[in-house]
Amino acid sequence: MTLNKDKIRNVAIIAHVDHGKTTLVDGLLKQSHTFRDNQAEMSQTLIMDSMDQEHERGITITAKQTCVHYDGYKINIIDTPGHADFSGEVERTLNMADGVLLIVDAQEGPMPQTKFVLSKALALGLKPVVIINKIDKPAARIDEVLSEVESLFLELATDESQLFYPVYYAVAREGRAGKTTELDDDLHVIFESIINDIPAPSVDSDSESAQLLVAALAADNYLGKYCIGKIFRGKLKKGQSVAILRKAVNEPSSGALEGASPSFTPSDDSFTTLRGKIDCLFTYKGLGKEEVTEAIAGDIVAITGVSEANIGDTIATGDNPEALPGIELEAPTLSIYIGPNTSPLKGREGDFTTSRQIAERLEKELETNIALRIEPDGLGYKVSGRGELHLSVLIETMRREGYELEAGRPEVVYREIGGVKCEPIEDLTIEVAPEFVGAVSQELGIRRAELESQEMTSTGTTRFVYRISTAALIGLRNNLLTATRGTVIMSSIPAGYQPTEGHYKPERNGALVAFEDGTSTAYALDAAQARGVLFIPPGVSVYQGMIIGLSNKKDDIDINICREKQLTNMRTHASDGAIQLTPYTQLSLEQCLDFLLDDELLEVTPKSLRLRKRQLDPIKRKRENRV
Repeated sequence: MTLNKDKIRNVAIIAHVDHGKTTLVDGLLKQSHTFRDNQAEMSQTLIMDSMDQEHERGITITAKQTCVHYDGYKINIIDTPGHADFSGEVERTLNMADGVLLIVDAQEGPMPQTKFVLSKALALGLKPVVIINKIDKPAARIDEVLSEVESLFLELATDESQLFYPVYYAVAREGRAGKTTELDDDLHVIFESIINDIPAPSVDSDSESAQLLVAALAADNYLGKYCIGKIFRGKLKKGQSVAILRKAVNEPSSGALEGASPSFTPSDDSFTTLRGKIDCLFTYKGLGKEEVTEAIAGDIVAITGVSEANIGDTIATGDNPEALPGIELEAPTLSIYIGPNTSPLKGREGDFTTSRQIAERLEKELETNIALRIEPDGLGYKVSGRGELHLSVLIETMRREGYELEAGRPEVVYREIGGVKCEPIEDLTIEVAPEFVGAVSQELGIRRAELESQEMTSTGTTRFVYRISTAALIGLRNNLLTATRGTVIMSSIPAGYQPTEGHYKPERNGALVAFEDGTSTAYALDAAQARGVLFIPPGVSVYQGMIIGLSNKKDDIDINICREKQLTNMRTHASDGAIQLTPYTQLSLEQCLDFLLDDELLEVTPKSLRLRKRQLDPIKRKRENRV
C-alpha cells in the first residue's frame, strides 16, 4: 500500500523524570512486532536509552526517534527527556510532532517538569493525550491526580480545544493499558488513541517544492552527518539538489552585561543560502533506518549529503526556496569555565589535553546540543547551559571520551532587562518526610528562598514549593540529600527573571590543602582526619595546592599528608597496623562542582577528579587573599 500523509502519525512522549516515558515506548516497540521474537531487544528494558549515562542516571538525556507500524499506520515516536536541564532537546524535537502522549505518575501526579514539557507542547498547538501510569502503586491516588491534571491544563492551555483531551490508564512496566482502571492485557488502546486522537500531519503534500526543518543531527563513520526533521511540504528525493536556508543573526548587543552571554537576535528577513545535494534519504523503522528513494510530506526522515546544515535550518527545493520559522530556545541560566588542565599532574591520564582539542570537541557539541553557548575565556572557554545537570553531563561525556580538563565553579548568567541587571529564578518543588521539614526550611531560609505553598500529600510527606534564585540552587541538592539521609525528592523549572538583589554567597568551611608534592600516607592522614573530612585514601599522588578534605574550621588549612613515620629501634613499620582511618568521602562530579568556591578548580581526567586551588603556592595564595 502506498503511504500517504493521512496514514502517518508523529507523536512525542513527554513527562516528568521517571514517570514511565521510555518504559511505555519499550512496550509500543515490542507489541507492534517491530522485533522478531528471538531478538535481544524483546528481553531488554529502556531500549531507547542508548547512552551509558542514561542507564546509570536512570534518565533520558537526548531525544530519540523510532518508528512502528500498526494496522496500516506508520507511527513516528519521539522519546523526549523529562528534565528541564535538557529542555533544548524538548524544544527542538517537538517541532516534528503533531501530538503528545503526556505520562503522569498515578502517585506523584503532575510535577514541575510535567508543567514545563506540557507548556511547550501546548504552545506549539500539539494535540495532547493523557496517560495515568503506574496505577498499580499501593499509594496511587488516581482521582486526585486527574483533578490536578485538569488544573494544570486550565493554567497552561492556549486554546479552549486543548481542555478536551482523552485519558487512559496504564502500567507501562507490564505493557498493559485501558480506557478505565480495568486494564487490558496489552497496549492496543494506546495504539488506537494515537491513530484516532492524534491528528495526521498538517502539511502541504501537493506542492512542487519541498521544505524540511532540521530538528536533530546524527553521524556515523560511514555516511557522515545526518540531518533529521519532518517534511512540511512536497517530496524529497534521493540525488535531489537542495538549498539550505539559515536565519541570519545580528551582532551581539552592545548592552550585554559583563559576564553574560552575548545576545544574538535573529534578523527579520535575512537568510544565508547554501547549496547541497541529497546523497542518501532514510526513514525510520524500529530502532534503525531504512534507505528510500523518496519521502512524502508529513514523514520524519534523515538526510546525508547536506553537511553544511545545522539544527534550525530549512532544507528546501524549487526555484524560490522558502524558509520555515526557526526553533525558539530559552536562554542559558548557568555558565562554567572549561579549559586545559594546568595542574602538576597534567597529561598523565588523558588522551586529549590541549586547548585546541577541547575547543574542537566543544564546537562539535554545539552542532547537536543547541541549548549550549560557548565563548573564549582566557586559556579556556565559558560554556553556558540550562543547569548543573546539563553542564555536568557534558563534562562527564568528555571525560569518558579521554579528555583531560579543568572546570570552575558554576556561575549564573545575568541579563539586562529594561536597563536593570536581572538574575534567573526558578520554581522549586521539594517533597520530604515530616521529620526533615525543619532541616529543609532552615536550608532554604539561608538561601533566601520564598515559600509559595506547603501541603501534606496523601502519602504522608510534606511538599514545599519555593521561588528561588538559580544562584542559590547551586549545591542545594547535595546539602538536602545529606540533611534528609538521601530521601528528599526535588526538582525545579525556570520561572523567569527578577532584579538582582545581591549575589548569593555560598557558605562552606575551609579546605584541607596539601602542602607539598608526593604520595599520601596513612600516618599523615591519621593526623589530618582530626582536622576535618578527608577526600582521599592513602597511596594517592598529590601536589601542593590540591584539596584533600573539608576543614572543621572556616579557614583553609595547609597540611602535609605525605609525611612518613620516622623509623627507630622502637618504631617499626609493623606498628603502622594500629592506624585506623575513617573511610574517606568520595565525591561525585556534581558534588565536586558544588564544592567549588571562586578561588578553586576541579581537575577532570578519565581516571580522576581532583579539587585544587587556583593558586597552588600557599604563600602567594595567602597574599592574594589579603588583597
